[in-house]
Amino acid sequence: MGIHRGHKARPGEWLIEKFIFLVSLSAILMVLLIFLFVAREALPIFLNETNTALVQKPIPPAEMEKHSAAELEAYLELTPDQFAKMEKATLRDLMNVKVEAQNDISAEVRKDPDASINTTEWKYLIHPHQWQGYDRPEYIWQPVGDVKKFNIIPLFVGTLKVTLIGLFFAVPLAVGAAIYVSQLARPRVREIVKPTIELLSGIPSVVVGVFALLVMASVLQSLFHYQTRLNAFVAGLALGFAVIPVIFSISEDALTSVPRAYSQAALALGASRWQTAWQIVLPAALPGVFAAAVLGFGRAIGETMIVLMVCSASVMSWSVFDSARSITTTIAAEMAEAVAGGPHYRILFMLGALLFAATFASNMVGEFVIQRFKLKLEGKR
Repeated sequence: MGIHRGHKARPGEWLIEKFIFLVSLSAILMVLLIFLFVAREALPIFLNETNTALVQKPIPPAEMEKHSAAELEAYLELTPDQFAKMEKATLRDLMNVKVEAQNDISAEVRKDPDASINTTEWKYLIHPHQWQGYDRPEYIWQPVGDVKKFNIIPLFVGTLKVTLIGLFFAVPLAVGAAIYVSQLARPRVREIVKPTIELLSGIPSVVVGVFALLVMASVLQSLFHYQTRLNAFVAGLALGFAVIPVIFSISEDALTSVPRAYSQAALALGASRWQTAWQIVLPAALPGVFAAAVLGFGRAIGETMIVLMVCSASVMSWSVFDSARSITTTIAAEMAEAVAGGPHYRILFMLGALLFAATFASNMVGEFVIQRFKLKLEGKR
């Protein structure tokens, strides 16, 4: 008798299969829509369509007909859809508001040379500028005040410092623990240590942040005697605790999946258990261990709460003992205060888009390196 398949033979299984497919498809669509939304909100910054200059040459409402729709959209800071839906009378009113706003600017502000600068231009976003009152060109993130400064370099430097410190702390500990648990520990010890380390991933990041803020910061300052109590060094070490379980779990699985024949052959030839683990098993599991480090990098660069609680000052400094501010911290702290559709709002979305691009690029590089490792181990390269 033949086997009947399809929704008529087993309608329950068919419905469950279709439900799982729809859930998976909806998840993919939601992620795609999120990316499209972020790209749409950040696009005016990438295309240099925003203007933060306080002092501008106003367009008189009587000269509205002399300017193109694109010029009026940029001047009034409207999207094409918003501009198309507005009547001419409404546009004239908005232009009158613009003229009145320019007339209300004080003489003191007009004397400031920075007041006529569009600080959302890319040369001000990534290059240093000698602002009024400063002795030399500076990288400054200061989205408040009369002249808003949106230089993103301090945020990238802060993100890089905190992330790398966390990885330098987490990767050796996590990989070392994975080697011990998978190759050296007795079964009884393995049953206790492995679940204990993996349970660390269940600790909320806010708890780790509070511990770092109240305990780690004071202890580390007393040990190293640096001046700034809350800095990138403390934040990076605290971030390492959040990354260790991810790297440990994947590394331990990779080490365990190495065929036992490798280690048994090494032991039979007289190698010690430590020599076998370090010189035989670890090189064979290197693609999986590297993948764990890449995923740990993605976990660290996206962490918000720990860095927000420990250090959040946007200081342009390469010293790990100075404060720092990451991109995710900036988005979390300032998004609620940014005016929807304004330059600050769009800058934050632009930062999110750049962070996604950086994470995507790191994952692609990681995948390339992993494939190279696999080919080398298989003797194909």
